Amino acid sequence: MSNLIEQLKRHEGKRLFPYHCSANKLTISYGRNLEDVGVSEDEAELMLLNDVKRVQQQLGGTDWYNGLDEVRKAVCDNMCFNLGFSGLNTFQKFIGCLTSGDYEGASKEMITGSSGGESKWASQVGQRAYELSEQMRTGQWQDV
Repeated sequence: MSNLIEQLKRHEGKRLFPYHCSANKLTISYGRNLEDVGVSEDEAELMLLNDVKRVQQQLGGTDWYNGLDEVRKAVCDNMCFNLGFSGLNTFQKFIGCLTSGDYEGASKEMITGSSGGESKWASQVGQRAYELSEQMRTGQWQDV
């Protein structure tokens, strides 16, 4: 089997970002046709775990994150997963509140942001923002 794998790698080539193959199908990796084949449950779980590890490594390099308890870290992990690291870093007042241990303020900043009205993120993700905001405020996992 290893000869076949090596041959397929050589013939297909590896692409780590989606592209359209010669048949105009959205493809990734070593010729995985995402439109017709997709990914398996195991692959989806592995991708999720890898993405969470990546997010936690990014956040682990910040002082404001490292002092948080597990439940509040999870809020930041969730937001970073959704927004990306640079997107989360636009929430400067939120981060300021976390730095000073003001979880009530951080909770409010998640919803209102700097605009005073509902933050763009909260309006885009809806209930997710409110659940995470309450989790930040209370330090308790939210059962929904």
